[in-house]
Amino acid sequence: MNKTVNPNELTSDDDYGPLYAARKKVYPQSVSGTFRRIKWGLMAFCLGVYYFLPFVRWNRGLGAPSQAVLIDLPNSRFYFFFIELWPQEVYYFTGLLIVAAVALFLMNSIGGRIWCGYLCPQTVWTDLFYAVERLIEGDRRERMKKDKSSDPMKLERISEIVLKHSIWLLIAWWTGGAWVLYFNDAPTLVKELVTFQAPMIAYIWIGILTATTYVLAGFMREQVCTYMCPWPRIQAALTDEWALNVTYRYDRGEKRTSVKKAIELRALGEQVGDCVDCFQCVAVCPTGIDIRNGPQLECIQCGLCIDACDNVMKKIGRPTRLIGYDNDINIQRRQEGKAPVYRIVRARTVVYSAIIAVVGGIMLYTLATRSLLDVNVLHDRNPIAVKLSDGSIRNAYTVRLLNKSGYDRVVAIDADGPANLTIHVVGVDSVTPDRPMVVIPRDSTSELRLLVTAPAESNPEKSIPVRFHVTDIGLGEVASTTDNFVSP
Repeated sequence: MNKTVNPNELTSDDDYGPLYAARKKVYPQSVSGTFRRIKWGLMAFCLGVYYFLPFVRWNRGLGAPSQAVLIDLPNSRFYFFFIELWPQEVYYFTGLLIVAAVALFLMNSIGGRIWCGYLCPQTVWTDLFYAVERLIEGDRRERMKKDKSSDPMKLERISEIVLKHSIWLLIAWWTGGAWVLYFNDAPTLVKELVTFQAPMIAYIWIGILTATTYVLAGFMREQVCTYMCPWPRIQAALTDEWALNVTYRYDRGEKRTSVKKAIELRALGEQVGDCVDCFQCVAVCPTGIDIRNGPQLECIQCGLCIDACDNVMKKIGRPTRLIGYDNDINIQRRQEGKAPVYRIVRARTVVYSAIIAVVGGIMLYTLATRSLLDVNVLHDRNPIAVKLSDGSIRNAYTVRLLNKSGYDRVVAIDADGPANLTIHVVGVDSVTPDRPMVVIPRDSTSELRLLVTAPAESNPEKSIPVRFHVTDIGLGEVASTTDNFVSP
């Protein structure tokens, strides 16, 4: 049975310490090497695309927007170079989300959190903010020394802080500014922003994104990856024993000792590890962890500890990759005297790749074969059908015609259903009454009221399908859809 506890007998929380540990500021040290160069290259590419893509032009013809990538909310259009998507084609975005999610799963099954370490926006902008910080305040030791200084209010120190935060705010402001440029013509909006003639919503979003970029990349940094981001918790359920993660190869590194002591022990024929306990892997880590303690939630798999360790190994004349992309299976194999095995191609990666290929292929096929002429029909519900004085039956429909091309179209409307039916377009005079023809302006939607009448001798006794055809008179392009013709 549960024992009743007197609240007065409960001990104070102070006896156990705080519920949450206070944050310890991380001072990542600069490092050079293969993975650092990869990160620099990807950072330059990602930021270059984000900041300058809105200014890329694309000729779509007279009257169409000339911005290569544009989210045109007022006209409900999305432009991506030669691709133009309408609201009715939202399924393409669904496909893109599926491909993006499965690609993330595939990256995780191959190299752990390589997305987090190289391509995540939080990582990219934090790297940029770190670069500015090092340029102005110096590397790890200089920054730590300045933060612990007994006289932090020196004019030189104040000027460094002001300059650093000014550049951070400038980067954050341009980040927010670049985002809104994707929703309007970039050169025009830049001019309006400078002259304070832009819509208020643009200034609001620039302010929001400026603040979030400045706070997340400038102050929260590794806390975003550790506490705010759900991916490190999700990826733990998606990984397997063959995924390559940044790993300390303890089979080769232990036991740790100094360089001098290691030389002495090796001369005596004793077993000694390559790790010299220099803590360089900890000093360069952007989240401040010690990779030698094994897999950890905070590790973003950026590979900077690999570069730091390799540099040390080269200096002391030992083989590189004491820390590397590896898995526990290979560590066990090396301990047993077996060669390491790497299985990039396995059931998990094949399935993920197949899903990406299938969904991507379907999207490309539908995009390549889609029609620029479309029709949607909605049957009236009240009344659903009307019987006229001569015994004929009339059904009414709302027809929406979509012309996605950059020119006007003349289209004819036909229907297959009850025998000898007639079509009348309300409010539109056609030179061919038996086959109504209407003009659809370019890049627009036209909504029509359509009356379909079946004579008394061909009245259906029950609901039957009726298929509507819209034919471009000039090009012969046809769009079709099906509804029902019903009796009262």
